[in-house]
This record gives sequence, structure tokens and C-alpha cells, in this order.
Amino acid sequence: MFKRSFRSNDRVEKAVKLKKSMRDPAKLAKLERSFDQSPPVGSSLTSQIVTFTVGRDGRLFAAHEDVLSLSPFFAEACRGKFLETQSKRIDLPDEEPEIFSCVLEYLYQKGDYYPRLVHNKRRNSWELEDAEKSPNPENPGGRGSVEATTYISSVGERLLKDTVIYCAAEKYGLEELKRLALRKQGLQSGIEVATILRSARYAYDNTPDSDSRLRAHYLALIIRCRKTFKRSGTMQTEMESGGKLFFDLFVALCNHVDDIVDMGYVLFDPLLANTNTSSNARTPKSI
Repeated sequence: MFKRSFRSNDRVEKAVKLKKSMRDPAKLAKLERSFDQSPPVGSSLTSQIVTFTVGRDGRLFAAHEDVLSLSPFFAEACRGKFLETQSKRIDLPDEEPEIFSCVLEYLYQKGDYYPRLVHNKRRNSWELEDAEKSPNPENPGGRGSVEATTYISSVGERLLKDTVIYCAAEKYGLEELKRLALRKQGLQSGIEVATILRSARYAYDNTPDSDSRLRAHYLALIIRCRKTFKRSGTMQTEMESGGKLFFDLFVALCNHVDDIVDMGYVLFDPLLANTNTSSNARTPKSI
């Protein structure tokens, strides 16, 4: 069974608070030596160790350079653009330590982060690790006892963890991690409306317009659960504040209605049912 990377005995994230007394070469050297003495199982990593100071509190991480090179962002950073060359250190003050831990876990474990995505052969479906073994009565069918949200200091609120990981993967150029995070988020249930809307805004703020997958996930979710969102005071407040999210939602709702109308034409008009029709073939209506 794979363990969380943020446990103290796990070597993927050897993170500690960077107090003032710890900001010295001796502490960095000690962390680097621990990596040299205990390389990942089944690997023969011999590349240099790069250290990171992450987040507002400056938590300390370390990773092998050849593992980091799997990310275009870190590969460029290791070539010197963001690197303090004397100490082989990269500062990421705007990153969240918990999210960065998941990124390193994904890179070292070659394709996943806790809770892992597992295939239930009996049900022939995908689910998250521990969802059945440690069920959460307040979140049936979700992540089990694993918290679905994480506190994001830049927002000052809790957001869906997989959304933040998706956005981090976008920044670091990890397409497979984006797909994984999106797939895991699709397995969530029992999430509060306010959390969903905050996470949707974060997704819009931290992904380019050219990447619509995560945005489309949120639009589809809101449309699918529209009765719940319609009753939400949070939804009203968010809509009044505006933003691209709600313009896209309007467009998506229009497309949804058009699809229903098109389906109705085919189902209830025998003449149209036997002809090759499209929404463009109908007589246009004025607004």
C-alpha cells in the first residue's frame, strides 16, 4: 500500500518548516545527504539534488534533478533561470506546500498521488483509494476519509485539492497529471456549493482560455445540479459579482437548451424525423 508523501518516514517529501535557525547551508546539506543515502526503490538516481523553499512559510523540499526534468518548467529552472546556482535552490513562494508535495509524489511514483486512482474489478469502475475501506459518512462515494479540500493561502479559503493540482500541473507542463487530477475530481460527491464555486473561479484564474477541460467540468457540474445551485444564496452572490465563468455558463446553458429543443423536434415532428435536419435549417426566431 502506497503511503502519503507528507508522512515523516516518506522520502518523496522531506519537508520541514524553514525557521530562521534552519536557513543555513548545514541544514540543506543534511537534507541532500539523506537523499543520497536513500534513493528511490528500484532506481539508480545519481543526479544532483535540488532544494526548494515553498510557500509563505518557506517549507523545505528536495528532489533529484533528473526527476524534475520530467517537467518542462523545472527543466528550465534547473538550467539556471530560477536557480540560485551556488546552493542549487529554487524558491516557489506562491506555491502551496501540500500541492507541491503531490507534484513531487506524482513525479517520483511515476503517475499518481495520494489517494491513488484504483480500478474496482468487481464493479468495473474507477474509484479513489480508501473510499471503501475508510468511508466518510458525510461524503458517500467520494474520497472516503481523505479530505477533498485544501486551504489555499492566496485565496484564504479551502478549495478542491484536485482543482489546485490541475492548475499546478498546467503551470509545470505536466499534461498527464492534469488528466489524472481531472479524472479524480470527477469522482467527488457531497461538496458544498460555495466550495465548488470558489474552486471554479480559481480554475478560471489559473488556466489559459485555450485549456477548457477543467472549466467545462465545472460548467457541466453546475448545469447538471442546477436545481441545487439555483437555491443557493452563494450562487446568487457569485453571479452578481460577475466574471467569465458566468458568461461561459450562460453560453453552455443556451447550448444545453438548444440540444433539448433539437431533440424535441426530432421526437415529436414525424416529418423532421425523416429528414436530415439541423438547428440551422429551422426558421430563425427573433428575440
